[in-house]
Amino acid sequence: MTTFAAILFWFSAGALLYTHLGYPIALWLLTRLGRFQNLGPHRNQKSGNDGAGGLPTVSLIVPAFDEEEVIGAKVANALALDYPRERLQVIVASDGSSDATAERARAAGADLVLELPPGGKVAALNAGAEAAGGEVLAFSDANSAWAPDALRQLVAPFADPRVGYVCGQVRFQDADGDNMEGAYWRYEMAVREMESALAGVTAGNGAIYAVRGDAYIALAPSGSHDLSFPFAFAKRGLRSLYAPAARAEEKMVPTIEGEFARKRRMMVGLWDIAVGEGMLSPRGYPPLFAFEIVSHRALRYLSPLLHLVALVASALLLGAGWFYVLAFVLQLALIAAALLGRALPLAPFRVARYYALTTASIAAGLWDRWRHGPGGRWEKAAGTR
Repeated sequence: MTTFAAILFWFSAGALLYTHLGYPIALWLLTRLGRFQNLGPHRNQKSGNDGAGGLPTVSLIVPAFDEEEVIGAKVANALALDYPRERLQVIVASDGSSDATAERARAAGADLVLELPPGGKVAALNAGAEAAGGEVLAFSDANSAWAPDALRQLVAPFADPRVGYVCGQVRFQDADGDNMEGAYWRYEMAVREMESALAGVTAGNGAIYAVRGDAYIALAPSGSHDLSFPFAFAKRGLRSLYAPAARAEEKMVPTIEGEFARKRRMMVGLWDIAVGEGMLSPRGYPPLFAFEIVSHRALRYLSPLLHLVALVASALLLGAGWFYVLAFVLQLALIAAALLGRALPLAPFRVARYYALTTASIAAGLWDRWRHGPGGRWEKAAGTR
């Protein structure tokens, strides 16, 4: 029994340390090696196109549900981008909005406003893509503001016909609250940049991304462009890249509890994506991309289970040596710090609370999926508009 518990402890603890710390180090080493041995399939490129010549036609699609407060500003931001107006189509896909979203989008100058029956965000994205006429389909949240040159930077990698998906960099505007998402996101962007240089990113973001028009995949309502497109394109021989110079800004959820609720909603469709759509199936992946999927996706999504196994195993091993006592105490200290983080807004406690709740959001989302079925409903995060 002791030997089995030790195996479980070292496997779970090692997997947690690897996915959070070891994987970024491994990426750094592999990307440095790739500079000398051409190990990675692609290096990020800067566009040489300064004028309209050679720029693809783009349809910028904004899904919206009751976004009358921000949709006018979003359309104005899109029309003000440094991109030839005759090569840009702005589409607002209003998914059963009950307010003035459609009217305000038209008044702001959107080229096409779709007034759709309620179907969820992915259904709105599918409808927008079907109606689009651009060679490249760009997507953005209604509350995201793009830098003037963001679209040029976003479409530049599509000059390579092997590129199917590109996501940009989203910067979160600090809100009055205790959310630590901004700090985590800087870590995530560093990892994403190294993934892009090695074999391609394993996930995107909803604020700023684009796909090759003829490669677009219509997903089920429980799907997610952020999670589904990179691995689906990899299996089709297309690369998914990160373009950090394509910048967008978005309001951050003010509280850690709000961030937990947001991530919990995002994780509802995880089972359908990871198993139903085949994210965790190795078939069709290039070896380096498979390495990224296991390291960055599979182990991250197993984090709640790995933490539970490590805690129980270390408890069973308390009489087997001082190290297991220390491991058990440290895990209890993390839980205690997370609990204290709500009452004591000190940075270490806030970090512990953020980590605990965002890890728990994976398990909570899967629990919601088991109880209520796949997601797809619109639920905007409070405080982000």
